[in-house]
Amino acid sequence: MKFRAAQNADRPAIWRILEPIFRAGDTYAIDRDISRDDALAYWCDPPAITTVALSEDGAAIGTYYLRRNQGGGGAHVCNCGFATAPAARGRGIARAMLNHALDAARAAGYAAMQFNFVVSTNTRAIAIWQNAGFDTVGRLPAAFDHPDLGRVDALVMMKSL
Repeated sequence: MKFRAAQNADRPAIWRILEPIFRAGDTYAIDRDISRDDALAYWCDPPAITTVALSEDGAAIGTYYLRRNQGGGGAHVCNCGFATAPAARGRGIARAMLNHALDAARAAGYAAMQFNFVVSTNTRAIAIWQNAGFDTVGRLPAAFDHPDLGRVDALVMMKSL
């Protein structure tokens, strides 16, 4: 797997990855009917630094963004979002993207990475983050309205870099 900075030409491929995830509405606190343009702006536009993960044949199989979590006194902590193409799930793509993002965050001078809103039913992601050394530092009771399960908790997870 290779990684590179996302380019404008990658936007259709990034949308193909994001659309089923956002439409499902079970892992991101994003409106399920978000437009393509708004979704790509959220994921790709500055201040986000967007990366694509490429298969051996050069197809985009995952993407992540890296940005400051907060400004001012919180600017030393970054935030990321990760998305894996549905056909590529279960092959270690998210784990590889996380490792790449952690290295990129360190290189950019961040002191920590924080995930603000990890849906508690997203057990695969939680396991990856925990295995990488993230701690759950907060629980937001019934903060996410899951389309199938109703209101479930969201976690705040963090790792010092």
